Amino acid sequence: MTTGDFNGLPTRILENKFLRLETLANSGRIVRLTPTGHPNLFADLGLNAATTPYGDFHFLGGHRLWHSPEAMPRTYLPDHDGAAVSEVAGGLRFDHPAEPWTHIAKSVEVRLNPERPQVFVRHELRNDGPWSVELAAWGLTMLRQGGVAIFPQPQGNSDSAGLLANRQLTLWPYTRIQDPRLTLRDDCLLVQASAALPPIKFGYLNPHGWQAYWIDGLLFVKNFDTLPGATYPDGGCNTESYCNHQFIELESLSPLTSLAPGATLLHHETWELYDSLQQAFIPDEILAILAEK
Repeated sequence: MTTGDFNGLPTRILENKFLRLETLANSGRIVRLTPTGHPNLFADLGLNAATTPYGDFHFLGGHRLWHSPEAMPRTYLPDHDGAAVSEVAGGLRFDHPAEPWTHIAKSVEVRLNPERPQVFVRHELRNDGPWSVELAAWGLTMLRQGGVAIFPQPQGNSDSAGLLANRQLTLWPYTRIQDPRLTLRDDCLLVQASAALPPIKFGYLNPHGWQAYWIDGLLFVKNFDTLPGATYPDGGCNTESYCNHQFIELESLSPLTSLAPGATLLHHETWELYDSLQQAFIPDEILAILAEK
């Protein structure tokens, strides 16, 4: 295992013949994902920070673990340092101490598959406080702009007679439904990740358990746990996305959970990279649209 640097912050590097992955040296923040022969897929925001009573939260870029619902300052407690690091088979584990005020401890475990371009990310939230807390684990991946994000939509009836709704779309107040970056289709929702303001943010209940991003001839697929019938945050969302003038995020969420003192909530993601759009899980009509972009 080698070390590196991200905007002056030390890093640890995991790599195989398919990709190179870089984390902060003492944090579960994953700051670079570089497939062999390609540039870094993740956004790089430098040391841009939000100020909180507990210190500066650095957005950095790349992947992070938060807990939902979002609130200031609770969500933005600094997490770029201070984790205990240990080696696991094929990767690294980062155990952060409990956050001040929330008493939630974050842990992230990242492992590479030596046989294919695949990354396993295990997120953990532990309640070290004296009472139960309702929250969801929230995995956010910030990608550089220039591509198209793909969000599969629910299909078919949700009841035998077809009388009940089969999908919902949650929109944040700054989102414009006529935003030209946003394409609403019956089979997929597409976001052209180009720099513009105001930002877009939306969410929905995604039964397919995947999101994807097509950029420069690469398909990044983010698979995640789903639980039918569970209650999810933000009006029932297990998938969300945010796009502004600097980056686009692919976000996955666990069910809302009443986490008892001492209990741990797990949320898994599996990242996969393909050098072609020709994947069985993407509808043919979407393939044709993306091939033109």
